[in-house]
Amino acid sequence: MKRDLKIGIALGSGSARGWSHIGVLRTLEKAGIKPQIVCGSSIGALVGAVYADGDLDALEEWVLDLTWRKVLGFFDISFSGGFLKGAKLISFMRDNLLDKRVEDLALPFGAVATDLRSGHEVWLREGIATDVVRASIATPGLFTPCELDGRLLVDGALVNPVPVSLCRAMGADFVIGVDLGSGIAGRHVRGKLRDRQPNMIEVVAESISIMQVRITRSRLAGEPADVLIAPRLGNMGALDYHRAAESVKEGRVAAELLLPQIEQLLAD
Repeated sequence: MKRDLKIGIALGSGSARGWSHIGVLRTLEKAGIKPQIVCGSSIGALVGAVYADGDLDALEEWVLDLTWRKVLGFFDISFSGGFLKGAKLISFMRDNLLDKRVEDLALPFGAVATDLRSGHEVWLREGIATDVVRASIATPGLFTPCELDGRLLVDGALVNPVPVSLCRAMGADFVIGVDLGSGIAGRHVRGKLRDRQPNMIEVVAESISIMQVRITRSRLAGEPADVLIAPRLGNMGALDYHRAAESVKEGRVAAELLLPQIEQLLAD
């Protein structure tokens, strides 16, 4: 590897497909490739924050134990601003995975959110880590918006689904992007929902997924990563959080395919 080259990783949005980030990170570390700067958008912010704190083992253990019944246990219904409050999930994270400020994490970390009032992209690099994650994962229609520092924030995927630009702004010389939208748009809906009408949550979640794919293509065209890892997750729904084992495996497979290219680029 080139001397003093700072490696950054930009973990993309994708709801339940985000567990594949764990497989990607495991594979990179096994190969001796350790990101020094971590950025994430939406579910990428959740996984990224825990990874930056050095607690990926605990996160992986938790997600692999998730069943659909356990996922439902985190649903706290809201009738204002979104279907879910998100308080149960964030409380669990604070108690079990991430009870720190962003500034105190082991690695530099940044997350992306969207200012609902102005539409501007917001970079979150300080504050209580779980609050930052909550803001970045606030998918419109599903999670209620998050009030943070006087701003009303929602999902970072609306503006920057794979935050390569934030990674570079934080000092990364070489950025590995992880795009969870490969093969997603319409494919899952056409397959799983072919013979029935989707429910309201599925419509919202899959519509957001399709939108994110389009935004990702546009952002990465202008702000490309040095290497883009794209796990094959077209058969996985946005709310399939209980299918973590499959998702982690796909992340590992996708990263392994690109390891030779990453190692070569880092050696040149």
